[in-house]
Amino acid sequence: MDIKKILAQGIEDAARKAIAEGIIKEGVLPSVVLEVPPQKEFGDFATNFAMQAAKSLRCNPRAAAEAVVDRIDCPYIERAEIAGPGFINLYLRPDWVYKLLRAILDEGDDYGSIRQEHPEKIQLEYVSANPTGPLHVGHGRGAAVGSSLANLMKAAGYDVTREYYINDAGNQIENLALSVNARYLSLLGVECEFPENGYHGTDITETAQRIAHIYGDKFLKLKEAERLQAFKTLALKEKLAALKEDLQAFNVDFDVWFSERTLHEEGCIKAACDFLCEKGYMYEHEGALWLKSTEYGDDKDRVVIRENGVPTYLAADIAYHRNKFERGFDHVINLWGADHHGYIARMKAAVGALGYRPEQLEVLILQMVSLFRNGEPVKMSKRTGQSVTLNELIEEVGTDAARFFFIMRSIDSQLDFDLTLATEKSSENPVYYVQYAHARICSILRQIEEEKISVDESAPLTSLREEVEITLIKKLGEYPELVAGAARERAPHRIAHYLYDLAGLFHSFYNQCRILGVEPEAQQARLLLVIAVRRVLRHALAILGISAPERM
Repeated sequence: MDIKKILAQGIEDAARKAIAEGIIKEGVLPSVVLEVPPQKEFGDFATNFAMQAAKSLRCNPRAAAEAVVDRIDCPYIERAEIAGPGFINLYLRPDWVYKLLRAILDEGDDYGSIRQEHPEKIQLEYVSANPTGPLHVGHGRGAAVGSSLANLMKAAGYDVTREYYINDAGNQIENLALSVNARYLSLLGVECEFPENGYHGTDITETAQRIAHIYGDKFLKLKEAERLQAFKTLALKEKLAALKEDLQAFNVDFDVWFSERTLHEEGCIKAACDFLCEKGYMYEHEGALWLKSTEYGDDKDRVVIRENGVPTYLAADIAYHRNKFERGFDHVINLWGADHHGYIARMKAAVGALGYRPEQLEVLILQMVSLFRNGEPVKMSKRTGQSVTLNELIEEVGTDAARFFFIMRSIDSQLDFDLTLATEKSSENPVYYVQYAHARICSILRQIEEEKISVDESAPLTSLREEVEITLIKKLGEYPELVAGAARERAPHRIAHYLYDLAGLFHSFYNQCRILGVEPEAQQARLLLVIAVRRVLRHALAILGISAPERM
């Protein structure tokens, strides 16, 4: 039951009735936006609909409000009052909350999931880190936010495909092979200068050690070009497998792993460039091919193919985004790090030049993460002396805490991650606080099972009269609208905030209202309420990719 939708329809119907009766002039009616007033004396909901409609209806806002209030006919409304310059305050019948809770219970585990008749087909690409080493905490934030956003949009009814773009072509892979080669030769006593742009991580040494252990000096007998090709294949396979393993441990899965190399091998880059040249969106200058990105608002045109014939990163990205839209996606969302902000304009320009609307590409920028332990900044791994890896973070705080802390702040804010707080088992730790609410409910349900108390799904709910009970029911009623709004705004942090608030209300209810050992009707009603709370907690935690423990 979407009470706001029902009330909005009642207000709109009343306005149309007033127009039909000639009380107010015909005009375009705005959407009805309902808010919960800051003070209870102003009703259960309030709207500025009359003030928004006044100009179109060519009447005084209070006159428009009076016309609506006099004609509103909704079974949930006890009375409607006009306040100030034309606000409409709605006071609902006391029994509406029981109908709301009953509707929530009737929906079962699906409550909060929205069905769209014609769902928009969305491709969501996130993480897409170079497969040249372990994921660090910055990648972890992208993984947590991206996977949660995918879950959120699926819950809101979108058709979502989760994709990882494997950067397995270009200089970074050449440098990976050169780095492994240098470590391998060194292990076998062959002098070799380490490449200038090589990777110095301990994982590179470990890869070389594994190769030497399995193959011995086999690769010393090959020409360098052949050896590098072999190391490129072996190292890439190993790094990609480790990357997938780390992501899986972090509750992050992908529907598609797209290889950049296939764009080169299948001629997709040349095809995209030929297409843009034919359309007049690329031109040659000083031997290079340039994209006319200024025609779509970029600050300058961009090189796509260098004068030596080597494609830039932009060339592969153009071909990749052309491939995305050719696969039939209505909308493409990329989750990028803050260092990619300047790349947005040229990619939108490329999308426009390819014949699609630039707004079909949406880029979300993720701000940086700073780690703190006991109030002091943590920059380096204790184990390696380099950046802290996602795997190390999971080992220290656990997947659930890491995901919650990454998600609970808006992506456009820098995140200060408190490692000390994330490991605390107290109400100060937000993920512990939320999960404890779920575990508490499970404990109650185990207790009634032990006492052989059965739950009557059809039991009356009217004994739920305490203020904390009513507030808890209303909070549950907000959930579907929250899911829809958070998905539209690409804001999974709103789900984290809701969970924290819902857990707080449940803990207050638990402390103020006895559930077992009270009069049977009150006991049944309260049991049904906690069952509804548990379902919403589980649904929202699943969106965030966080477990719902039954014992803590």
